[in-house]
Amino acid sequence: MTEIKSNPEEFHNLAANTNDGPVVMLNLLKFRGAEGQSSYARYMKEAGKFVEAVGGKVLYLGKPNELLNGEEKWDLLMLVQYPSRKAFLSMVKNPDYLKIHRFREEGVEHAVLYATDPIKFRDIA
Repeated sequence: MTEIKSNPEEFHNLAANTNDGPVVMLNLLKFRGAEGQSSYARYMKEAGKFVEAVGGKVLYLGKPNELLNGEEKWDLLMLVQYPSRKAFLSMVKNPDYLKIHRFREEGVEHAVLYATDPIKFRDIA
Protein backbone atom coordinates (compact mmCIF):
# COMPACT_ATOMS: atom_id res chain seq x y z
CA MET A 1 0.00 0.00 0.00
CA THR A 2 1.32 3.42 -0.94
CA GLU A 3 2.01 6.01 1.72
CA ILE A 4 1.19 9.09 -0.32
CA LYS A 5 -1.23 10.71 2.08
CA SER A 6 -2.62 14.07 1.11
CA ASN A 7 -3.39 16.41 3.94
CA PRO A 8 -6.62 18.25 2.98
CA GLU A 9 -6.21 20.83 5.76
CA GLU A 10 -2.73 21.76 4.52
CA PHE A 11 -3.99 21.98 0.91
CA HIS A 12 -6.62 24.40 2.22
CA ASN A 13 -3.89 26.38 4.03
CA LEU A 14 -1.80 26.42 0.85
CA ALA A 15 -4.73 27.82 -1.13
CA ALA A 16 -5.51 30.39 1.57
CA ASN A 17 -1.90 31.54 1.98
CA THR A 18 -1.67 35.20 0.90
CA ASN A 19 2.02 35.00 -0.08
CA ASP A 20 1.84 35.34 -3.86
CA GLY A 21 5.60 35.02 -4.38
CA PRO A 22 7.56 32.00 -5.53
CA VAL A 23 7.22 28.76 -3.61
CA VAL A 24 9.71 25.90 -3.61
CA MET A 25 8.30 22.42 -3.19
CA LEU A 26 10.55 19.96 -1.35
CA ASN A 27 9.93 16.40 -2.54
CA LEU A 28 11.36 13.39 -0.67
CA LEU A 29 10.60 10.11 -2.40
CA LYS A 30 11.02 6.42 -1.72
CA PHE A 31 10.32 4.17 -4.71
CA ARG A 32 8.66 0.79 -4.96
CA GLY A 33 11.86 -0.86 -6.17
CA ALA A 34 13.16 -0.66 -9.74
CA GLU A 35 9.68 -0.85 -11.27
CA GLY A 36 8.54 2.01 -9.08
CA GLN A 37 11.52 4.09 -10.12
CA SER A 38 10.65 3.45 -13.79
CA SER A 39 7.05 4.46 -13.20
CA TYR A 40 8.16 7.64 -11.45
CA ALA A 41 10.57 8.44 -14.29
CA ARG A 42 7.62 8.21 -16.68
CA TYR A 43 5.64 10.52 -14.41
CA MET A 44 8.49 13.07 -14.37
CA LYS A 45 8.77 12.98 -18.14
CA GLU A 46 5.03 13.54 -18.58
CA ALA A 47 4.67 16.03 -15.72
CA GLY A 48 7.47 18.27 -16.96
CA LYS A 49 5.25 19.96 -19.53
CA PHE A 50 2.65 20.77 -16.86
CA VAL A 51 5.29 22.20 -14.51
CA GLU A 52 6.68 24.37 -17.31
CA ALA A 53 3.19 25.45 -18.44
CA VAL A 54 2.58 27.15 -15.07
CA GLY A 55 6.07 28.68 -14.96
CA GLY A 56 7.66 26.06 -12.71
CA LYS A 57 11.15 24.61 -12.94
CA VAL A 58 13.24 21.93 -11.26
CA LEU A 59 15.93 23.64 -9.18
CA TYR A 60 17.61 20.51 -7.89
CA LEU A 61 17.36 16.77 -8.39
CA GLY A 62 19.56 14.52 -6.31
CA LYS A 63 20.09 11.06 -4.87
CA PRO A 64 20.40 11.13 -1.09
CA ASN A 65 23.40 9.12 0.03
CA GLU A 66 24.88 9.23 3.53
CA LEU A 67 22.16 9.73 6.14
CA LEU A 68 23.95 11.72 8.84
CA ASN A 69 20.89 12.59 10.94
CA GLY A 70 17.48 10.96 11.16
CA GLU A 71 16.26 7.49 10.30
CA GLU A 72 14.22 7.74 7.09
CA LYS A 73 16.14 6.91 3.91
CA TRP A 74 15.01 8.37 0.59
CA ASP A 75 15.68 7.45 -3.04
CA LEU A 76 15.24 10.93 -4.51
CA LEU A 77 15.22 14.54 -3.38
CA MET A 78 13.80 17.20 -5.65
CA LEU A 79 13.26 20.94 -5.32
CA VAL A 80 10.73 22.43 -7.74
CA GLN A 81 10.05 26.16 -7.85
CA TYR A 82 6.68 27.56 -8.90
CA PRO A 83 5.97 31.25 -9.43
CA SER A 84 3.23 31.04 -6.79
CA ARG A 85 1.04 28.70 -4.81
CA LYS A 86 -1.80 29.50 -7.23
CA ALA A 87 0.36 28.29 -10.12
CA PHE A 88 1.07 25.01 -8.31
CA LEU A 89 -2.61 24.53 -7.44
CA SER A 90 -3.71 25.22 -11.01
CA MET A 91 -1.33 22.50 -12.18
CA VAL A 92 -2.49 19.86 -9.71
CA LYS A 93 -6.14 20.57 -10.59
CA ASN A 94 -5.54 20.25 -14.34
CA PRO A 95 -7.54 17.22 -15.60
CA ASP A 96 -4.76 16.25 -18.04
CA TYR A 97 -2.19 16.37 -15.24
CA LEU A 98 -4.43 14.20 -13.06
CA LYS A 99 -4.41 11.54 -15.80
CA ILE A 100 -0.65 11.07 -15.51
CA HIS A 101 -0.52 11.37 -11.71
CA ARG A 102 -1.16 7.61 -11.50
CA PHE A 103 2.45 6.98 -12.56
CA ARG A 104 3.58 8.82 -9.45
CA GLU A 105 1.21 6.84 -7.25
CA GLU A 106 2.32 3.55 -8.84
CA GLY A 107 5.99 4.36 -8.41
CA VAL A 108 6.21 5.85 -4.94
CA GLU A 109 6.08 3.83 -1.75
CA HIS A 110 6.46 6.83 0.56
CA ALA A 111 6.58 10.56 -0.13
CA VAL A 112 6.88 13.89 1.65
CA LEU A 113 5.92 17.13 -0.08
CA TYR A 114 6.54 20.47 1.63
CA ALA A 115 5.69 23.93 0.31
CA THR A 116 8.49 26.25 1.45
CA ASP A 117 9.08 29.98 1.46
CA PRO A 118 12.51 31.59 1.22
CA ILE A 119 13.85 33.31 4.30
CA LYS A 120 17.04 35.19 4.98
CA PHE A 121 19.58 33.50 7.23
CA ARG A 122 19.43 36.38 9.69
CA ASP A 123 15.67 35.73 10.12
CA ILE A 124 16.38 32.35 11.77
CA ALA A 125 17.94 33.88 14.89
